[in-house]
Formats: sequence, C-alpha cells, structure tokens
Amino acid sequence: MPTEQAPSLWVLTDGKAGDEVQCLGVAERLGVVPEIRRIAPRRPWSWLMPRGPIDPHEGPERPGSPIRPPFPDIVIASGRRAVAYLRAVKKASNGATFTVFLKDPRTGAGTADLIWVSEHDRLRGPNVLVTITSPHRLAPHALAAARAAPPPAIAALPAPRAAVLVGGDSRHHHFRPDDIARFARELDALAGSGVALMGSRSRRTPPALDAAVGEVFRRHGGWWWDGSGANPYVPLLANADAIVVTADSTNMIGEAAATGAPILVFEPHGGHGKLAKFLEALKRYGAVHHFSGKLEGGPYEPLDSTGTIAAAVLDGWRRHKAATGLA
Repeated sequence: MPTEQAPSLWVLTDGKAGDEVQCLGVAERLGVVPEIRRIAPRRPWSWLMPRGPIDPHEGPERPGSPIRPPFPDIVIASGRRAVAYLRAVKKASNGATFTVFLKDPRTGAGTADLIWVSEHDRLRGPNVLVTITSPHRLAPHALAAARAAPPPAIAALPAPRAAVLVGGDSRHHHFRPDDIARFARELDALAGSGVALMGSRSRRTPPALDAAVGEVFRRHGGWWWDGSGANPYVPLLANADAIVVTADSTNMIGEAAATGAPILVFEPHGGHGKLAKFLEALKRYGAVHHFSGKLEGGPYEPLDSTGTIAAAVLDGWRRHKAATGLA
C-alpha cells in the first residue's frame, strides 16, 4: 500500500504564547512541521470577536493576509480572535480544509470540524473531544531521553527525588508572606523526611518566594536551578519520584501528569472554580494530592492528552477526506 502523505497544516492564533504552544504541541505530535499564521484584527473588528466577522484587511484575497491561500489540509486554531478566521478558512477553501479549535470557542460546537475542551468546560457535542489535561509540547520521547541521560547535578541526588516547580503570582493566585512561609515549612519537612529536592523557579516567581525556597534547598543540599543555562524543566520532570508544583499554573500541573509520578499541589491564597474542578478530576484519576510536607500517592498511567488529541485530529482528517472525495 502507498505511504500516506503527511497533511499540510497551519497553526492559527493571534500570537498569544499559551494558545500557540498548545497548537504546536498537537502539530508536533502529528509529526508535521506547521506553517504558523498569526492574525491581527484591527478595531472595531477585534471588539466583535469571537462572533463578528474578520477584519476585511485580512481577508484571504488580500496580499499578506494571514489566511491567504493555498489552503492547508488542516488548520489548528486557538484563542477568541481566531474563531472568525477559522470559519473564514473553511468557507474560502470550499470546505476542503479540516478545521480544529482548541478550547471552548464560545460560539458553539459548529465552529469547527473538531473541538477540544478541558473536562471543566461545559461545551459538549459529537465533534467535541474532552480530556482532563491540556495539550502541550512535552512529548514522551523527550521524557525518555531525559531519563536516560540526566544532568550530573540531578543524577548525583539520592532517591527518592522530588521535583519542585515554583510558579508565582497570577490572575487568580497571590503568594502572601504567610503562603511563602507555609510553603517553605512544608518543603523543609519533605526534605527532612529523606527526600532529595531538585527544582526550578519560573519567570513569575517573586524574589521573596525564590529566596525562601532557595534557602530550604541550601539547608538540605538540594539542587535549586540558579537561572543560568537552559531551564532543566524536562529533566526535573523526567527524573522525579514525585513532583511538587504550585497551583497557579494549570500548564505545569498538566505537564507533570504526563510523567506518571504523583503530583503534590501547593495552593497559595486565591483560586477559582475551574481550577478546583481541574484538580478534583486529577485527584479522582489518582495523579494529584494536596501537598502537606510529605510524599503521598503512587505511580499511575501517564496522562497523554496531546497524543489523544493528535490521534483524533488525524482520524477526523482522514474521515473528512473520504467524505469529501479528497482521499
């Protein structure tokens, strides 16, 4: 039988990093190098998104348009402002392009041929794929490679090892002084029980939190990334017997779930309903536990939502080709 040709693919967003990364993760899992298309609608059209029309200056017939032809086999889009553009591609391609939208488009299940949403979102339908965690760029082969050749500083630590992934203040969470002190106490207790600590800060980590965590690591001989060189994020995840992560980042929690290691979540001041539902779903799955200064939980089947979504995209595209006579 002839080998199937890989589909051509666009990643379509307004350039927001979080949206684009999710789309790229699915594209990469498909084994496709996508063409990145970024929209930039002007006012007043941007005010009308996601329900309004696209900015006519960016219509497919205009030179330099982000949705100019030739149209791809598949478009993966995300973000409120990309919704109308995804519909425009579908129309301009005479239905030939298979359209995918990541997250709830707020315009119903008819927005795209395939829609992915998190379990805590309400949208459902025959073309709506629901998973607990979000798509990301952390592939199984990257974890395997990091386990096979860990950095010397990580390899030198005795087992059990806990990766400590520290976020920072966000729209829904804030690290008050009492949160920082509590987190430091619980990390101190974890290290005091014989667990080796290894970890990294993020760009959002406030100085006071960074200093408090760093002091715990120094006291117990842990390895706290000093910010120089490449971020050791993947090696930390890959070589951890448990993962301590702050609740301000659902992305970090979701990526940690791809390892199969128990996740110990520290919740600073704040929170919101969607996060609570997300954590509850992961607790039911057996992946997440409340961090209280000790190891809890055991291994579980890694949650690979990116692979699940990519498989659904590929199957949907194949069905679409067959149904439209493009196969």
